[in-house]
Amino acid sequence: MRILLPPSETKRLGGRLPFSPDDLFLGERLAAPRAAVKSALERVSADEAAATKALKLGVKNRDERLRNLDLDVSGAMPAIERYTGVLYDALDTETLAPAALAWLSDHVFVQSALFGLVRGGDPIPAYRVSASSRLPELGSPLAKLWAGPHEGALTGADYVLDLRSKDYAALAPLGALGASETDYLEVVARSDDGEVRALNHFNKAAKGDLVRRVAESAPAISSRAEFLEWAREAGLEIGEGADPAVLRLVTLQGVPAASR
Repeated sequence: MRILLPPSETKRLGGRLPFSPDDLFLGERLAAPRAAVKSALERVSADEAAATKALKLGVKNRDERLRNLDLDVSGAMPAIERYTGVLYDALDTETLAPAALAWLSDHVFVQSALFGLVRGGDPIPAYRVSASSRLPELGSPLAKLWAGPHEGALTGADYVLDLRSKDYAALAPLGALGASETDYLEVVARSDDGEVRALNHFNKAAKGDLVRRVAESAPAISSRAEFLEWAREAGLEIGEGADPAVLRLVTLQGVPAASR
């Protein structure tokens, strides 16, 4: 099983590990787009006015552009520990046991706008750029640059569960990654009258909680059927939605609900 996560705009700073693009997932294949995005990002970030527009920065976070000028020297940490925000706060890697962290490092991938698809354990620096950013030097949306090089990136993987948002899924379309079986996951909440509705803020929290549960149990999952069986045994309500290619996690105010 492989799980795909979106990144977060908010990140921990610093890191004690060295940063080497060659050591990231698919280092040789993704070297060219990684170098192109890094160069374009560094150039635009050197100009405060240009960076503010391209990276959609506000008054309070304008200095985040400076992170992009220190990528090689600011220090790196595992991607799964780099990001903060609602999803990653719910995942809470700081309180996970070493075995669960090791599972995340090997089985979880994060879709970075700067580095492309990276393993949870790949050391990366703090940066600021998102999937919707338009970098003048590139002349086209990031999805056009990233989509092609990611084709077949997960060839050989048996089952992939995609928790990415639409913007980040476009950087490496799920159907082109080459996995044997894939599913998107959506999060909904059930009201007292039995109706379900989509979530926003709690959507991310529920996804982070789900990934934490999987990491702690480290199940051997190689298909949708096995994932659904694991979810049932874990007391989670996950099943097919209206779209057969999408699984639906039903929660109560963002907390995974026990199966009924």
